[in-house]
Amino acid sequence: MEIILKEDVQNLGYKDDIVKVKDGYGRNYLIPTGKAVIASESAKKVLAENQKQRAHKLAKIKADAEALAKKLEGLTLTIGTKTSSSGVIFGSVNSIQVAEALEKEGFTIDRKIIVIKDNIKEIGNYTAVIRLHKEVSPVVKLVVVSE
Repeated sequence: MEIILKEDVQNLGYKDDIVKVKDGYGRNYLIPTGKAVIASESAKKVLAENQKQRAHKLAKIKADAEALAKKLEGLTLTIGTKTSSSGVIFGSVNSIQVAEALEKEGFTIDRKIIVIKDNIKEIGNYTAVIRLHKEVSPVVKLVVVSE
């Protein structure tokens, strides 16, 4: 089944992408929650016209994302957490704590676009990817230390 995404869906695609999904996933989750519509011929024509009209606006959004990515690219965040004597964290470091550390550095970034590949359960050096735009994803270094 082909659908048109109305918003970004992690591990599937970005807004206005036409993707193929299984029938049950599309009909039972994506369409009822308003995240997608069926990709009929008329819906594809409407999408093409909307994309033409929004082309210059999207270019500005991408340029803003690239400018922010240049500022974030060399950034190293230090995150302090409570740990045991052996260096194991009580709990784990997640995207909320990374967003708060970015806020302290002067960047307002939504925690939903921060992707941490590793499960951070010990002190050390890690990386996080910030998905600012579908073509712009800077990598931020994380240094997890004991408080």
